[in-house]
Amino acid sequence: MAEHNDLGKKGEEIALQHLKKNRYSILETNWRFGKDEIDIIAKHEEMLVIVEVKTRSSNYLEEPEFAVTKKKQGFLIRAANAYIDKKDLELECRFDIISIIVYSNKSILEHIEDAFYPTL
Repeated sequence: MAEHNDLGKKGEEIALQHLKKNRYSILETNWRFGKDEIDIIAKHEEMLVIVEVKTRSSNYLEEPEFAVTKKKQGFLIRAANAYIDKKDLELECRFDIISIIVYSNKSILEHIEDAFYPTL
């Protein structure tokens, strides 16, 4: 597996631990709709939470969360709508980003709730 894939998997594990510690119920990981993928789908209180995890080994060029472009947001919104339809859910939905920078054996995590909103 490529080194960036290993880093991404490590970031997703760190994100899952963070969410569980904060009482999120994990519903799905790496859920796919066609070519689109949602890293983590969770429930927190009565809210469906779609989580995009971005992991980097440094923030030299940019913070990891800036990699969630408008195009990527559109993919996440489309996949979230498909998930809600497929599961016949009637929950409010929010889109979060978990930004992780991994330095050697430590990591810095930022959980950005309501990171973006679907537009009409």
